[in-house]
Amino acid sequence: MPNSVRLEPHVIEEILRVCEIMLAEFENSSRTASRLQATHGFGDFESAQQLAAGYRRKASGTPESAVERIEQFSKALKQLRDAFATGGEAFLDTEFDWARQLDTLDSEQPYGNQSSAHATAGADD
Repeated sequence: MPNSVRLEPHVIEEILRVCEIMLAEFENSSRTASRLQATHGFGDFESAQQLAAGYRRKASGTPESAVERIEQFSKALKQLRDAFATGGEAFLDTEFDWARQLDTLDSEQPYGNQSSAHATAGADD
């Protein structure tokens, strides 16, 4: 494997454009996820309050929650985008770090559901 990579300018521009689109989608998702913490209307029963608390935990406050996951993926994508913005020269080091971060995030999914995350990642496109 070579120690450096050279990408044509138009390829870099296209990759950066895709990264910006993805980051905008992450920003929209982050706004949506932040609203998941508002758990009104569950009722006054103890079981309803426990259910509401569970929804709030899944929304934010733990490394596995929606808000934090979106932040983690955004950070990794920004690093990858920045590596490409340098002309691709830093891509190889960043690629492996980015892949490691995604693998770590994927392996932390509850219920060991790694394969479905990969299978459904592009389902909404």
